Formats: sequence, C-alpha cells, structure tokens
Amino acid sequence: MLKKIKEECGVFGIYAKQKEENVAYYTCIGLSSLQHRGEESCGMAINNGGVISYHKDVGLVSDVFNQKVVDELQSGKMAIGHVRYSTTGAPKKENAQPIVIRYAKGNIAVVHNGNLTNALELRKELQDNGAIFNSTSDTEVIAYIIARERLKTKSIEEAVMNTMKYIKGAYSLLVMSAQKLIAVRDPQGFRPLCIGKLGENTIFSSESCALDIMGAKLVRDVKPGEVVVVSNNEMKSYDCKNGEKDGLCIFEYIYFARPDSTIDGLNVHKFREEVGKYLSLQAPVDADFVAGVPDSGLDAALGYSKQSKIPYDMAFIKSKYIGRTFIQSTQNKRKKQVLLKLNPIRSTVKGKKIILVDDSIVRGNTITRLIKILREAGAKEIHLRIASPKFVDICYFGTDVAKRNELVAVGKTTEEIRKELGADSLEYISLENLRKIAKKSNAKGFCEGCFTGKYPIEVPDEIEKDKFEKIF
Repeated sequence: MLKKIKEECGVFGIYAKQKEENVAYYTCIGLSSLQHRGEESCGMAINNGGVISYHKDVGLVSDVFNQKVVDELQSGKMAIGHVRYSTTGAPKKENAQPIVIRYAKGNIAVVHNGNLTNALELRKELQDNGAIFNSTSDTEVIAYIIARERLKTKSIEEAVMNTMKYIKGAYSLLVMSAQKLIAVRDPQGFRPLCIGKLGENTIFSSESCALDIMGAKLVRDVKPGEVVVVSNNEMKSYDCKNGEKDGLCIFEYIYFARPDSTIDGLNVHKFREEVGKYLSLQAPVDADFVAGVPDSGLDAALGYSKQSKIPYDMAFIKSKYIGRTFIQSTQNKRKKQVLLKLNPIRSTVKGKKIILVDDSIVRGNTITRLIKILREAGAKEIHLRIASPKFVDICYFGTDVAKRNELVAVGKTTEEIRKELGADSLEYISLENLRKIAKKSNAKGFCEGCFTGKYPIEVPDEIEKDKFEKIF
C-alpha cells in the first residue's frame, strides 16, 4: 500500500589530506545522512596506499556498518560510499555498490546515482566482446567502460571523459582509483552532486545535508557535464558539456531530497514552502486546519498555512521505525501497512474540515488509504492539495515510475481522480507556478518529463527495472 515514488540512490566520497585519516567513519556519517535516498542496500570502498578494499550488503547503513565492521575497515586516503534503491537490477547483495573492478591498470571503485537509457545496448556490446558481469546493475556497465577506456588513455580522468561519450541518461558518479577521486555529473545534471570541505579534506555528496552533519562547508555544486578530479591534495575541473540543455530532476526539490539540503543554490525546505503558498493562492478552500502527509508533505503544508492564515496542525503521527521499503508478505498485512506507519490523531481530526497536503499522487494507493483512515477517524471534510502537477508519463532517469498504466492520472480528469481517491476536493500545483518557484535555482533547466512527456534528451519507448535479468 505504501508504494510511493522512489529514487535510486545517494553517493558520498571523501579525499583526505592525511594518508591515515579515518575516512570510513566520515563515510558512515555521510551515508547515514543520505539514507532517505535508498534503504535497500549500502556499501563503501576504502583506498589505503593504493589498495582498494570494500564492504557492502543488503540493509540500512546502521545494520551493514556496525561498530565491528567499521573498526575492521582500514583508515586510508580516500573512500566512497553508496545507499541504494534499485531502479535497474533487483534488490540483492550482488547489486549493492560500490562496484569494484580489478583490471590490467590496477583497480577502480565506482558508485552511481541515476539510470542509463542505453545500458542494455552497452551491456550487450560488452558481453559480445567477452565481458563477464557479476550484477544486473547498470553501474557495472559504467565501470567496465571506464576500465576499457583506461587501457587506451594516459589517465583515469581521460578514461572517464571518454566514457561520457558512450553513456546516456542520468549519472552522478564517484570514481576512485589508486591515486585519484573523481566526481562526475551528466551533461543535463539530472541528479544532484555537491562539493564540500571539511578542514583540508574534500568531500563529494549527493546532498549538502551530509556535509552539515559532520561540520563540513558546502563549496558548490558539481556543474552539469563537469568532471572534478582530486589528486595530490589538489582539485582540477574539466568541462565536458557540449551544448546540452540542463535538466535537473524537478522532483529532487518536490520529494527526493531532505528539506535541509541545498541543491543548485536553492534550499529544499524553502522550495516546498513556496509551493504550499502558491497552492493556497491557486486553490483556496475553507477549513479548520492544514496538515501535511509526513514527511515530504509537511513543508508545503506549512507554506499553505502561512499564506492562507488557516492553522497548521498534525493529522498523523509517523512511526520512526518503518522505512520507505517496508514490505509485508501477505495481502492482509499490506492492507495494515499504512496504519503501522501513519496513525491518525483522532482527537484532532474528528469533526474537522482538513486541508491535506501531499507531495504527489503517483499510483494513488497510499493517499486513498490515508483518506479512508481520516474518514474512519471522524474527519468531516478532506480537501486534498498536491505539491506537484499530475504524473502522466514515466521516468527514465532513476525514478521508480516505469509503466504508464500504473499512473492514476493517465487519461483522467482531476474530478475523476478526486472521486476515485475519495476526497471532497482535489487540486494540483500548476506547472506554471512550479516553474516560477524553480527559477530561484541556479539550474538553467529542469526535467519535467513525468508531468509533460517531454524530456531533455531522447528516451527509449519503455523501460524495465529488471531488464538485464529478463534478457540475460
């Protein structure tokens, strides 16, 4: 029932000035801060004197990296880490990252946030030339191409830049070799990636919240199409953008990122609060209080309340111990899943007219159940306000929306959707208003494909999450 939209993963990396820095400790902190981006599996690789060792498994950061595991990891010069939710490849240990490859020039470790649109054809080509794959993740495809190109070039960064000529789609990458740590963002900048400083140590992270938690300072975002190389305690930058349009995923602001993160110069909390204010002006309604669906609807609900002067209150209490990927084995248990995660505050909702704000409606399962729960708790009216436009198309760039027939808004009017969900009224933020707010970002363009069916780059006709497993 809690089948909310999900995003693939988060990446973190650190290059330490001192050779024996406890990089594993900082990587654990960083990954814990990015846990919301992926709860299926996690891992890290440590570079100690040019030797790369790694540990990864299915589970949360706190489970995979207990004190014993962290103590056994060697300190070193560099480390990269990853938290994963699968959009390509099944949720199993073999698909956990980093992907570590040992080849003729040494070894490299790669972590990746995003999704390639041409991964299938690239994998076929590599297999036809003798490559043997150990996972069904498109990240391994990237790692193999980097290794192949390194045999033709004088440096690992040249190999990475050559690889960018072959791969298409969304990729925020960290690549660690024996001597260098490299950060890469695809030419559209679909997924976020930022640079921070902790003293004289250099940090890369999917979101700035991971920097804040350890006292590091945000320096800037990696630019779309940029390759940043850290080696010998120096940082160099290469621009590999060739006129492509920017296309930051607008849903990073709406849902994926933590509210305390700043992406391309715009704070996520402020963005969501502004959406709520615009929603209030666009779709006013008389009510007793405004409530958000925890957690990603709370900021927009606060904005709606501030603008409308209608009191803000809590309709639900969220359990802290049930994550986004909580799965039950039977249909009866799945029906109880929402009640386990979100419990209504009956004394607050009984007899009240409620404006309920959520970040999005994708398949409609979750919000339908939440409205039913509020009705059963005695709510008099429920007016649904959504902080994103209608989802009418699929995502090709690392979001778990792979089939159009799963989307509740396809082929339906807002009134038809309202009746299906059981709300008294329903309004989505308009795309026009969303664009007005997004202009405050440093990003020069956004991917709005899930709302419009128009994408920054050419896309295939359809995608499958487990495409490699079905074919190979």
